[in-house]
Amino acid sequence: MRPLLSRLATILVAACLLFTSQALTTPQRAAAADPGYLMVHFTGEGATNQQMYLSHSTDGVHWNDLNGGGMVLRSTVGTKGVRDPALVRSPDGSKYWIIATDLCIACGQTWSQSINNGSRNLVVWESTDLVTWSEPWLLNVAGAIPDGRNAWAPEAIWDPATNDYVLYWATNVPQNGATKHRIFYARTSDFRTISTPQIYIDRPGTQEIIDTQIIEVPAGVGNYRYVRASGDGQITLEGSNSILGTWTKLGDLSGIGLTGSMVEGPMWMKFNGTNKWALYLDQYATSGGYMPVLTTDPSDPASYQKQASTSYNMGRTKKRHGWILNLTAAEESRVLARWPNTAINRLQSFNFQDRYVRHTNGDVRIDPNVSPVDDSQFRMRTGLAGTGTVSFESVNMPGYFLRHSNYDFQLAYNDGTAQFAADATFNKVAGLADSTWSSFQSYNFPDRYIRHYAYYLKLDPITTATARSDATFKVTS
Repeated sequence: MRPLLSRLATILVAACLLFTSQALTTPQRAAAADPGYLMVHFTGEGATNQQMYLSHSTDGVHWNDLNGGGMVLRSTVGTKGVRDPALVRSPDGSKYWIIATDLCIACGQTWSQSINNGSRNLVVWESTDLVTWSEPWLLNVAGAIPDGRNAWAPEAIWDPATNDYVLYWATNVPQNGATKHRIFYARTSDFRTISTPQIYIDRPGTQEIIDTQIIEVPAGVGNYRYVRASGDGQITLEGSNSILGTWTKLGDLSGIGLTGSMVEGPMWMKFNGTNKWALYLDQYATSGGYMPVLTTDPSDPASYQKQASTSYNMGRTKKRHGWILNLTAAEESRVLARWPNTAINRLQSFNFQDRYVRHTNGDVRIDPNVSPVDDSQFRMRTGLAGTGTVSFESVNMPGYFLRHSNYDFQLAYNDGTAQFAADATFNKVAGLADSTWSSFQSYNFPDRYIRHYAYYLKLDPITTATARSDATFKVTS
């Protein structure tokens, strides 16, 4: 009997170990199979860094820069710089918006000017697929606030009670004897029109609040449906069961050594397949960019844990105040296909070898000594109209492509139409004047090629030796 009991015990222990192993590894396998995460952010100061950048992660803590670390959207409106973006997906997934601060420090505006007489607008882009974006527009959110002096750090959350979005942001305004940033809100359904702005969060006395972001928490986790993290001298956590209802202060992160003098720009992310969150914080005081703090209950300040720097990797570019979206498989596929790390190239003229193709004020020509050199840099994308072809996307004007119109060339914003795709697509062939170089045949006018004439780019039939030379280029870095 004793040997039998021993064998049964051994079998039972083995079974328990097997079950435990499956319980531990199955969520990991499921998480690995899940789509990843998309972060939209800016990277620093100056006209180039204060634009829209994207990064991707498969696990939520190790990030890769998309588009070779280059910008993916550039603001052409307002101050022509953007910071603090939020990425909003409609409940049915049919639309997306990026909303951002209209602000460009060190490129025509100082901090003092932006605080006391800054843009009252937000910059907005719209998309139906997360990869083709509208041209940006300005949404005036602070103009209706008496003596409202700016509009910073916008966020938005869907309110199922009213079937619209609560859009909220910080505005510097004198009220009740204190001039400071307060959080205002308005309702919107399309990010083109809003209701009359109202005060949303106002800290006592002279204490400002600029950054706040709300996350919805699933039932069974904590005691609140919504938790918000705010930069207000601390990283303050509050809970509520209604977006515009009463909020209860839960505490802050000073207990783990993180205060508002050190970090800002709280950015939430929920890990797929598990009740675990990362609260990313921007280490602005040390110019360190984002770091994750992990928790299994956003409403419990005692549950937050700082992470060793070796446990995460933010990628090559610095990540500043942004937003993280949990991707669907279809979204992830589209995003990764749209912004691979494609090399940056220039097109050198065959018969004027000191000249390169460049854009200037929307026109396209060949010039020597191009300044800024970015005007002559392009990414040769997979052709917009089909595989096996190429399209030329500007590096410093992302979303803008070389396209022909009436056989003339221009740098134009991709409007997502089939006509644009055809006009901006070319077959790369052996150079007409030298087979070691390249020529580019029109996709929709295959008897015509890109060539320069009087230094401007044209789309012409090629019938002479001069035209063959004009239509020959070297793809170079």
